[in-house]
Amino acid sequence: MLSKKEIRRILEVNRKKASIAATARKTGHTRATVKKYLNNPGQQKEQHTWCTRSNPFEEFWEEIVDMLKTHPGLESKTIFDHLSEKHPDRFIPGQLRTLQRHVRRYRAMEGEGKEVMFEQRHFPGELCSSDFSHMDELGITIQRQPYSHMIYHFTLTYSNWEWVRICPSESLESLKSGLIGALRQLNGSPKEHLTDSLSAAVHNLKNPGEFKDRYREVLEALGLKPRATQPRSPNENGDIEQRHYRLKQALKQQLMLRGSKEFKSQEDYKRFLHHIVDKLNRPREVKLEEERKHLRTLPNTLLVEYSHKSCRVSPSSTIRISGCNYSVPSRLIGEKVAVRLYDDHLQVWYGKKQIQACPRLRGKGKNHINYRHIIESLKRKPGAFKHYKYHDSLYPTTTFRIAYDHILQSDPLRGHKQYIELLELAASDGQDSVEQAIRYHLADETLTTEKIKKTLERERELPALVVEIAAVDLAPYDQLIQREATC
Repeated sequence: MLSKKEIRRILEVNRKKASIAATARKTGHTRATVKKYLNNPGQQKEQHTWCTRSNPFEEFWEEIVDMLKTHPGLESKTIFDHLSEKHPDRFIPGQLRTLQRHVRRYRAMEGEGKEVMFEQRHFPGELCSSDFSHMDELGITIQRQPYSHMIYHFTLTYSNWEWVRICPSESLESLKSGLIGALRQLNGSPKEHLTDSLSAAVHNLKNPGEFKDRYREVLEALGLKPRATQPRSPNENGDIEQRHYRLKQALKQQLMLRGSKEFKSQEDYKRFLHHIVDKLNRPREVKLEEERKHLRTLPNTLLVEYSHKSCRVSPSSTIRISGCNYSVPSRLIGEKVAVRLYDDHLQVWYGKKQIQACPRLRGKGKNHINYRHIIESLKRKPGAFKHYKYHDSLYPTTTFRIAYDHILQSDPLRGHKQYIELLELAASDGQDSVEQAIRYHLADETLTTEKIKKTLERERELPALVVEIAAVDLAPYDQLIQREATC
């Protein structure tokens, strides 16, 4: 029986149009041998199936099998350590590899069946999938501060085209904004939308498995049919899970090349993120173009990216949205206002006019109180400040908090009233100007509103800086142009 190398040599010589006799002469084999391997080149040496050494675990094999039957998840290393402790003079560390081969062979021949992965066929324009993913593991910082964030991640399961959007939470508004953004990029929509058991989309406690009405309304407006995986079954949404993994790997690699995880601003980081996604999408252009042909036309008017709520302004000049309190101008007390709830901010409307916009709070029981909305009432009722329910929300910055403690220390009886006057100054003269004046006087033994007022007045009296720029005489340039034109 010839070796693979010898067979390869016979085939190479014969391929150069040599006869059987010439091939036999050049390779040093008989003509019969050459003819035999030319007719059937797949012949090889007999497979090595016999053992060259005795099995050191043969005596204990029944015990090992009993252990594997009782605890199928036992690792070979654990079994080896157990046997080594029980029989300290029988085994050496180098025999672990031998035990691993025998255990693997046993499991393949007699062990329990393994979970089968059923690969799915995907068709163009049929299915899209989306999910949220936390990105804290990347260690991104913005202006040297850790940037805790998550992304909404969308993919078409046929072409694997993907799209991402930074979002603050797994809310319906984030899901809606992300899905609308992705469909706008595609300028079309597939037939079905697959998610896992998102609390924004599926009832997980009450009526498990059923889609929430608001989520159904969103998909109906976009012409999509909802689909969801079973609870705690991420493998059923494997396409998007794989995209999560690949995107994070690509980001980690690019951050290494970049040499820094620090970004100047959130916009700077967004550009970096979308640049990586664009690079990942480039090899998918051909399949994406094929899939675009099967996408359905988007509705003429896409669904708005916010949820609409209405509520009445309480006597405390606040509205309560999703368990959090927001202040509004006191003139709206008792009136009904409309609230547009986006994923990262909210807008308050009265009639057809936007009254204010502010960041959206996350969680329950949080407060966003703007001192400008209630300062007039506080002036008339200064005693209410000390035990005000939202007392801690009336310090615009840390400097104001320090100022309040400083004022209270020098004037315990009237300190809260002086601080209210300070807030009034900030509302009328500008918060930044007042804050600078406070910092200027923090080193003083006593801090009073009168000192702050005098400092602000001195700044107003300073002459405004006037920069005069002389007009540029363009006549020499006109003459130069005319001279060049005549040449």
